[in-house]
Amino acid sequence: MKAISKYGWSAYLLAISVIVLDQISKHLILGLLGTQAGASVPVAGPFSLTLVWNQGVSFGLFRAEHDLVRWALTAFSLIVAIFLANWARTALRWPMALGLGLVMGGAIGNAIDRVRFGAVVDFLDFQRLGFFPWVFNVADAAITVGVVFLLLDSTRKEAAA
Repeated sequence: MKAISKYGWSAYLLAISVIVLDQISKHLILGLLGTQAGASVPVAGPFSLTLVWNQGVSFGLFRAEHDLVRWALTAFSLIVAIFLANWARTALRWPMALGLGLVMGGAIGNAIDRVRFGAVVDFLDFQRLGFFPWVFNVADAAITVGVVFLLLDSTRKEAAA
């Protein structure tokens, strides 16, 4: 088995950091807002903390209340995380390591919620902007930013070819 690159170790450390930050933020939000969906606290301008129990994927897409869907999404998240962890072993550049670490950490963070609560805790709410209707969490943000880094890394490879 090939040794883990320094970028791979960085991806793993970033994934762990995302998981910890995500779970701490959700713990604090549940302490602040309780468990009643829709509980909300205005923070500043268009930003609020609003509790949403998300039974779908990132940003509440593809919602389904059936238990089979919950476990299928959990299994899918963990399979993706395992695939990314294996890919990270051979990461050769920072953008790739950042992308893999962010997506891994986000996928695992949301999977933990599905196991613990049956749904993902979402709470970052910018709906008052008028054009961003989704409530999301740290894990969702990490996944989104991670995908951007992976896309940037892939275009960089194509340009070099």
